Amino acid sequence: MEPRHLNLVVWPAEPVARATVLGPFHLYQPDGCEIVISNKRARAILAMLCLTGGEPIERETLSRLLWPGRFTSHARASLRQCLVDLGKLLGPVAPDALIVTRNSVALRAGAICTDIDDAATLGKPILDQMDFGEPFTAWLSTRRQEIERRRGAEPVLLAPAPLPSPAENRSGVAILPFRSASPSPGQDYFADGMVDELITVLGRMPQLQVAGRTSSFHFRHSELPSARIAAELGVSYLVEGSVQRQGEAVRIHAHLVFGATGFEVWGDRFDGTLDTIFALQETVAQAVTRALASALHIPLPPPVLTEPTHSKEAYDLYLQGRALCLRVLGEGVLDTGIGLLEQALALDPDFAQCWVMLAEAHQMVAVYTQCPDRAAAIARMADCARRAMALDPALGYPRSLLGIERWINGDVVGALDLAFDAWRLEPGNPAVPMRLASLLIYCGRIDQAAPYVDAAVDQDPIDGRKYVLVWAVHMKRGDFEAACVAGQRVVDLGLPSMYLAVALACLGQHDLAVEQYLMTQRLVNTIIMPPAGTGAMPAEAMDAYWLMAAKGICSGVEADRQAYWQMLEFLYATLPDKGDLAITGPAIFTGNADLTFRALGGHGSAASMLALVALWIDAEPIRQIWQHPEFIPFAQRIGMAAAWDKYGWPDLLPPPTNQA
Repeated sequence: MEPRHLNLVVWPAEPVARATVLGPFHLYQPDGCEIVISNKRARAILAMLCLTGGEPIERETLSRLLWPGRFTSHARASLRQCLVDLGKLLGPVAPDALIVTRNSVALRAGAICTDIDDAATLGKPILDQMDFGEPFTAWLSTRRQEIERRRGAEPVLLAPAPLPSPAENRSGVAILPFRSASPSPGQDYFADGMVDELITVLGRMPQLQVAGRTSSFHFRHSELPSARIAAELGVSYLVEGSVQRQGEAVRIHAHLVFGATGFEVWGDRFDGTLDTIFALQETVAQAVTRALASALHIPLPPPVLTEPTHSKEAYDLYLQGRALCLRVLGEGVLDTGIGLLEQALALDPDFAQCWVMLAEAHQMVAVYTQCPDRAAAIARMADCARRAMALDPALGYPRSLLGIERWINGDVVGALDLAFDAWRLEPGNPAVPMRLASLLIYCGRIDQAAPYVDAAVDQDPIDGRKYVLVWAVHMKRGDFEAACVAGQRVVDLGLPSMYLAVALACLGQHDLAVEQYLMTQRLVNTIIMPPAGTGAMPAEAMDAYWLMAAKGICSGVEADRQAYWQMLEFLYATLPDKGDLAITGPAIFTGNADLTFRALGGHGSAASMLALVALWIDAEPIRQIWQHPEFIPFAQRIGMAAAWDKYGWPDLLPPPTNQA
């Protein structure tokens, strides 16, 4: 593998290892190759030792700062294991770098040099992207002041926006889909509305880690035992129930179940009417919260719900439209759902939640359907998102959606600004960190994106789209085996096998990669829509096309790649949407820089953006794109380079100035 281009400072001669502690923490060998420390607490221990300049840190201090809220014995055991793992990792590069005694840990003098005293790092935050709670932040603040005094320089700032708090410091709970017990059929949407509200309300509590909707609803018809579901979701407790609606009367049963045993620890019945549906939802949410507080032995504030609309008719239309839109796939599903949402807004134009759902529905049209005018769909999405933000400035997710429109129109800086705003406002919505991580990955800021990927997966662990981002992080870091695991998870959750295939090809398993890529064909007209403006292909032609694609991307044979490039040029010449994902995705997978620059340089869309998840991979042939001499001008044209100026240069590219 070729050496990576690194944004490093000038180091002393012949160091054993080199670390950046101002900005994101990284550790490098003398030849510039990064030493990846996957255990985030082991990484934090080494970073803290680098900051102390050889002074020892008490083991009790490390346990308290990095495992807050844990029992002392558990924290000590975790620290011991981290030190063992760290010693093994550093052994080949910096043997005996750690000085570990019964009471303290220190870094041997000269073992690792840092960038603390380098002038180029003025103004950077200390250990950006590390957050283990307030005690850790206070410790960093003290170190910052010491560094400022030593350097006599301008202040070194802490990161302004907190990163995801570790999920293991919170108690996990999942609200499973409630069963509809109504005598009339077709009432699932009403029961789903109750579950959605509970997920939203409980997700706002920082003490709880609430499984996202996609993950919870994955088990709607599951016959798995509670223990297996809880394990799959990574939670301790499950909330189950039923909703019965008969005329104007509503009855809700709710139960709290201990995941490990399946035993019910609490249950109750709640009665109300459609006229009092929001008060009934608040009563249920407060009762579930009290039951969780008692079971977990932690204080939880009683949730307070606000009425989203004054119209019960508008609310019912909203629930119906939302249920259809979240299905996404199916003939006319999105159109019907959008119609119902628009009817709801005609009854109550100030219904902010409905505007958010309508914005998301238009975004789905632009991405998942044969939309003849994707730009118009995105413009409608942006209008709806702005309306929701005006009605409720505290909403974060509309900003994530609006960021898509900004990106497409060349304002990548504005897109990231909105995505970070969304995170600050609504970190408990798993779609928010997912979209923020996506934009950072598209820009090549993969290491910065990784904690947000973790947050999205922690909140919604049964969503294949999030494992595509996990795949991208592993692929950039060159850990192709881990990328294969993530790619297989994508497949297991019903999404295309192309990501697994590309990872296998990078491992040199070309025959298996071709076989896996061919399986993507099964999802055509279900998950993957054919390009807009194309008709149905005969079966023989379809088979031939996918075989050519699989070989062109995964066989490793240059003749196969060249033949596929000819097919992609034909698609580019004939398809009305020059930036269709059927062009942009394969162009990146095959390292076709010229076609990538043409297809994405002036034809960006919500669908074509998805291709950028595979751009930043340091392996052939994909690296040929970002190493191409015309890549920087391309990045400038689409607004990506402007984002680098504000948010930092891509992990795999050297900055244009201040090079050693």
